[in-house]
Formats: sequence, C-alpha cells, structure tokens
Amino acid sequence: MTHGHTITIEPSGERVRVVHDGRVLAESDRALVLRETGCPPRYYLPPQDVRLDLLTPSDSQTHCPFKGTASYWSLPDAADLVWAYPDPKPDVAEIKDHLCFYDVEVV
Repeated sequence: MTHGHTITIEPSGERVRVVHDGRVLAESDRALVLRETGCPPRYYLPPQDVRLDLLTPSDSQTHCPFKGTASYWSLPDAADLVWAYPDPKPDVAEIKDHLCFYDVEVV
C-alpha cells in the first residue's frame, strides 16, 4: 500500500439491501464492508445474494492500483450500477467476485 493509504475489510454484521426504483436488487446478511482511505465505506455482497438475472454485463472496466481491475454490470436504466473484482490484488482477496453497488441501505 502507498504510505498513508489503508484498506480494511471485515464482515459488516448488518443487513444490507439494494433497492433501485422500488425493486430489490440485493439483500444480504453476509456483506463485507471495505473501508479505504479517502472513500466512503463500500459494501461487497456475495453473488448468491444479488439478483444477477436483472443485471447485464457491461464492457466497462476500471483499474484501482490497490484493488485491481473492476468489471461492471448495468440495468436498462442505470449504466454501470454495480461492480466487482474478479481477480483482486492479494491484499483484498476477500472481495473476489463480491458485488458492490453505489447506493445501499444498511438496516
């Protein structure tokens, strides 16, 4: 990690729900919370708890020097709404294939 930059990952211990336009896209008691310097906490959900049938893979990819290359999925009205790291860097291996959404409800 770069000096002063940290990432921690731990079980959230909370129920996480993702709702878009009134439709539940994901709901999990098994989310991981990733805290990264300079970023809001992000919740990574196991794919079993996500409505993958509603999502379409996107051609978009981004690269994070700390986490690796992210792949994205979209809804018809929301491009690149969700992302995952299929081959994350070793320091964040726990988030492999877990999906992350920009907006989640923690209940």
